[in-house]
Amino acid sequence: MSFALNVAGTFLIVLGAVVFALAGVGLLRLPDLYSRISAITTASGLGLALILLGVLLHEPSTLNAAKALLAIVVNLATAAVGGHALGRAGYLTGARLSDRTRYDHLSQ
Repeated sequence: MSFALNVAGTFLIVLGAVVFALAGVGLLRLPDLYSRISAITTASGLGLALILLGVLLHEPSTLNAAKALLAIVVNLATAAVGGHALGRAGYLTGARLSDRTRYDHLSQ
């Protein structure tokens, strides 16, 4: 394995970990359920993709590329559906919106 692939792979893995750490900060700092869900689903999609691409650069092969691509696609699909389901469940159970929310399009 070349030194450049090793450095690039490590950089992507660390960057993915930073995305997850920022999502953790978002869980503590964001004002309501809906913005927290947005932070987590975004981190899940971006953070996991960065980590998997970094691991792929550490162990490059066609089989590993196929596995990484499949894992990224499945994660993006399920994170979007899961985030939507959590948001809907929160809304239906009366989770409070942030005071900064201007419009509640679902209440009409």
